[in-house]
Amino acid sequence: MSQEGPAWHPMWILVGCCSAYPQTAVIRGGAGPRIPVEPAAVMRLAAALALLKPVLPLLLGLSLGCSLSLLRVSWTQGDDSCVGTALGSSWQPAGGQPQGAGAEGELGQVEQEEAFRPRIVPYYRDPSKPYKKVLRTRYIQTELGVRERLFVVVLTSRATLNTLAVAVNRTVGHHFSHLVYFTGLRSTKVPHGMAVVSHGDERPVWLMYETVRYVHQHFGGDFDWFFVMQDDTYAQAERIKALLAHLSINQEVYLGRAEEFIGGEEQFRYCHGGFGYLLSRSLLLKLHLHLDSCRNEILSVRPDEWLGRCVVDFLGISCTSQHQGQHFLSYELAKNSNPEGEAFGGAITVHPVTEAALMYRLHKRFSRVQLDQTYQEIEQLQAQIRNLTALMPTGEAVLSWPVGISPPFVPKSRFEVIGWEYFTEQHLFSCPGGAPKCELAGASRADVGDIIQAALEQLNQHYQPQLRFHKRRLLNGYRRFDPTRGMEYTLDLLLEAITQKGHHHMLAKRVHLLRPLSQVEIIPMPYVTEATRVQLLLPLSAAELDFASGFLDTFATNVLDTHDNVLLTLLLFYAPYEAQRVGQVDVFAGVKAMVAELEKRYAGVKIPWISVWAELPSQVKLMDIISKKHPVDTLFFLASVWTEVSTDALNRCRMNAISSWQAFFPVHFQEYNPVLAFHGDQTAASSSTDFLRDGHFDRHAFAEACFYNADYMAARTRLAADVLDREEVLEELELLDVFMRYSELHLFRAVEPALVQKYVLRSCNPRLSEELYHHCVLSNLQGLASRSHLAVALFEQEQANST
Repeated sequence: MSQEGPAWHPMWILVGCCSAYPQTAVIRGGAGPRIPVEPAAVMRLAAALALLKPVLPLLLGLSLGCSLSLLRVSWTQGDDSCVGTALGSSWQPAGGQPQGAGAEGELGQVEQEEAFRPRIVPYYRDPSKPYKKVLRTRYIQTELGVRERLFVVVLTSRATLNTLAVAVNRTVGHHFSHLVYFTGLRSTKVPHGMAVVSHGDERPVWLMYETVRYVHQHFGGDFDWFFVMQDDTYAQAERIKALLAHLSINQEVYLGRAEEFIGGEEQFRYCHGGFGYLLSRSLLLKLHLHLDSCRNEILSVRPDEWLGRCVVDFLGISCTSQHQGQHFLSYELAKNSNPEGEAFGGAITVHPVTEAALMYRLHKRFSRVQLDQTYQEIEQLQAQIRNLTALMPTGEAVLSWPVGISPPFVPKSRFEVIGWEYFTEQHLFSCPGGAPKCELAGASRADVGDIIQAALEQLNQHYQPQLRFHKRRLLNGYRRFDPTRGMEYTLDLLLEAITQKGHHHMLAKRVHLLRPLSQVEIIPMPYVTEATRVQLLLPLSAAELDFASGFLDTFATNVLDTHDNVLLTLLLFYAPYEAQRVGQVDVFAGVKAMVAELEKRYAGVKIPWISVWAELPSQVKLMDIISKKHPVDTLFFLASVWTEVSTDALNRCRMNAISSWQAFFPVHFQEYNPVLAFHGDQTAASSSTDFLRDGHFDRHAFAEACFYNADYMAARTRLAADVLDREEVLEELELLDVFMRYSELHLFRAVEPALVQKYVLRSCNPRLSEELYHHCVLSNLQGLASRSHLAVALFEQEQANST
């Protein structure tokens, strides 16, 4: 039997994608002679097709998927790609260059990719050298070399330092965490709160040279970007930050408003200094090598043109207004013009700003534009939330008010209920110190007035033009702070409603308002290292002698054995009758013997002690003696005899106490009385690991403090001018009071889990001031046990009494 068949067209049939032998089978067919076929063969073929029929969709899907994947395979992968094997080695890329001809370009691309890949440096220690302890940094970003994002340079002059430079500082200074003003000659009065560097020469080019050299020397290794601007430039800080967020830090970037050099014949450009420009760190590192040559060889009157010529001649980099798809938009402000339009609204910088008042008007205009854009985005997001919520199974019932704000906090027990504060326009009925009523003043009064005004504006906006409201008085006011959403207000207002026809009507209206939490920002803090030496101070009285040995043992284990950079000084307080008998019986003889033993055990360790005669120990009098015996840059850690000094506590003291910036007052963890907490079972007390259940943070204790000597001396000077000859006032003050009243430092009061104290019933001296004695009594009472422990103890006592 014979049959005629149609002509077969050429086609590819893919057998394997990435097999060990990536060869393809090609079946070519065409018109040909008749091929005799046996009936038995036809039957066998039909049987085979019947067996393969269930898996034919799978085979077709695999073939189609593998065929589509071939379209996405890179055509430059060579023999590792199935496509390269199937099509042969003669395939060329779209540019017409054979594969392998662009080896140099591929090598450069590989090197660029390698620059972004992390490298593991194996650790090697020379066995012939003695082992030395490696001091690791406290912050991981310091160890990894992570730099900060932006450093801002403002070029000013002696004539404009107190005018335009101050305007720049007030408009954008709080947006940039690192901003320094550079001038030739410093004026006699430097504005408060501004970092000013004077180079001693008003020549513009010399000022630019010295500024670039100074920035590289002091800040070149700490920042990725440097923005240089003049004091007659208004800059949009948030837009500059947004621009930097989209730029790579590993390239030489010279970005700004590109201008032609004088003559205009060259293809290179320089960045106009009036509109500001960005320099990357990599460009600055290469540029500083040629600064001296630029100073000697390049002659120019304009400092920005001189810098641009230096970058072009020695680095071959031209200024550009766009990089990696990001545009540096600027706006040139004409004289006596009222800037409007899209070009002004989208500008990053505006120049020239001739007076400080114009700088403030520009800032107000840009702030209004940004505020309107923010309100529009909020409305759009709220509309999207409403539309999406309507499609949910629960519908709009789960929609919270205001739309897009987290719902109110739902307490799980009565102990988590957030209370409301009641207030009127004159008084507040939830006062500090537990007073039932106090006058509404300061920030609270301004807050109440602002919220009432906002309520009236919202009411008038909602009901106009039918009604117009005027406030008569506030009937009732309630507020509470919800940590999940912000400050909530409920106001009962007595309003006068006026209709369109002029009719007046008095009515009471209840309104609910919310001041939502804004974006959380990290407060910039000065950099602190953990290598600072800590001077540990231990006041000791005769009543505390039993606990001195435990403190010294802990100090030896945690500090001396680890060779930590800590020094200890003991202050021995002698009462009047003890001081008179010190020649016969020294109450601190045992402590001095233990100190001598530690000095003998640890070579090179000296633990000095100072004898102080005082009827009533005082922290201020103690520091008056100590501060005179140490340099001003000494870091003090004032501790108590019950404090267990640990490495973590010392490191946090180093990091949280910042000279001329912040003092640290940790809240130690106080363990409960083991008799009540564990019913006298010392085994359970020693094996317990849940210390958060077996103790509490003692908020009434202020014995521990970390601060610098210079900061204390500055506060003490102001205190001396206030108290004059009233020495008895010093006995009523603690160090926290001194820093709070007579210092401009930030006071950081926070819990410190690394400071743990065993339970002890402290003796409260009745000669202390009323406030100090009250804190001491409360500390003893709250340190007994938790409420559950006290309840169990009372229950057991009642059971014992009943039987």
